[in-house]
Amino acid sequence: MKVLAIDSSGLTASVAVVEDSRTIAEYTVDYKKTHSQTLLPMIDEVAKMTELELSDIDAIAVSGGPGSFTGLRIGSATAKGLGLALDKPLIHVPTVDGLAYQVYGCGDIICPIMDARRNQVYTGIYTFSAKAGKKEGTREVEPVFQVLRMQMAIAVEDLIRRLNNYNRPVVFLGDGVLVYREMLSAGLKVPYSFAPSYMNRQRAAVIGALGIRYYKAGKYETAMEHQPEYLRQSQAERERAQRERTAKTLIREMKAEDAAAVAEIEYQTFPDHWSQNAVLDTLSNPQTVCLLAEKAGKAAGYLLAYLAGGEAEIARIAVSEGLKRQGIGKKLLQLLEETCKEKQVGRLLLDVRESNREARAFYQKMAFQEDGVRKGFYQSPAEDAVLMSREL
Repeated sequence: MKVLAIDSSGLTASVAVVEDSRTIAEYTVDYKKTHSQTLLPMIDEVAKMTELELSDIDAIAVSGGPGSFTGLRIGSATAKGLGLALDKPLIHVPTVDGLAYQVYGCGDIICPIMDARRNQVYTGIYTFSAKAGKKEGTREVEPVFQVLRMQMAIAVEDLIRRLNNYNRPVVFLGDGVLVYREMLSAGLKVPYSFAPSYMNRQRAAVIGALGIRYYKAGKYETAMEHQPEYLRQSQAERERAQRERTAKTLIREMKAEDAAAVAEIEYQTFPDHWSQNAVLDTLSNPQTVCLLAEKAGKAAGYLLAYLAGGEAEIARIAVSEGLKRQGIGKKLLQLLEETCKEKQVGRLLLDVRESNREARAFYQKMAFQEDGVRKGFYQSPAEDAVLMSREL
């Protein structure tokens, strides 16, 4: 098996061509230039030097995060583009797994740390078990790579506490060592060491070798499916989320141009989500009330209700992930009530999945009463519906 491997998750850019039993080529640079300048020329140079036709590779292994947001996006975009063009599968190798795998055969705790700023690191906790890798009837041992704690973003103080609890020697590697070495030295109560320079940064050859193991275990995906794993939001995303949380909530009538945003919240919220066309059909019905909640100019929630015989049946109500528990659902219901009173509607109806206790508690808080159960009403998955109503 032949794999093209890419790692641009940190300051180091690295490209390799790896087979089952050897590394054919590896090109690694950790010097000033950005990955957008270096990655494609590096791949081209490796292909030329090894007389490699990229169409001959079996898969593309890529360091899939965590790490630098920009670096991960460049690496993933490069891998996805090549995968789509060559019709090759992608192998998503967690960055911290790749760092730890460099210390092959080590029975101590292996702890890669990547600087995540603000006294936090991206890390995981690993070891190799020689005992688990003994081959029966021979003296040969193939140490088993064990993930004791999957990769995570964590405060350095919390990591130190966890490592002390293992009460085993620890080997550190990664760019976080330079930043947090003094904190580690001050807090650790177990023996520890730092990996030498030739194994303390990302290497594509390791991503390729581990990628082959993952591929043979069935852990691969299409180029379209691949997404980098950031573990936490970027600063820009955190700032935007904060603006959205603190922005004033505006409730207004829904418009046709809102249908796409509503359909996206539907997809995130319900297993039986409505399509954009279904939302548009509801909007075009004159016997409906369709309301949209906005925060910072972005759709934050919505409500769709049908009017008939002096009653209003709430067909859908949802709030976007990340904006829940901010009173948006309450404000949508309040405006629905005002609209219904203007239209001389005297009663609100709705149904809710029996297992959705959070929603049932919310409706009860809004003065809805439970009237009964409709057996097998919901599909995908099948479930009973609790019928609720409220007199206006």
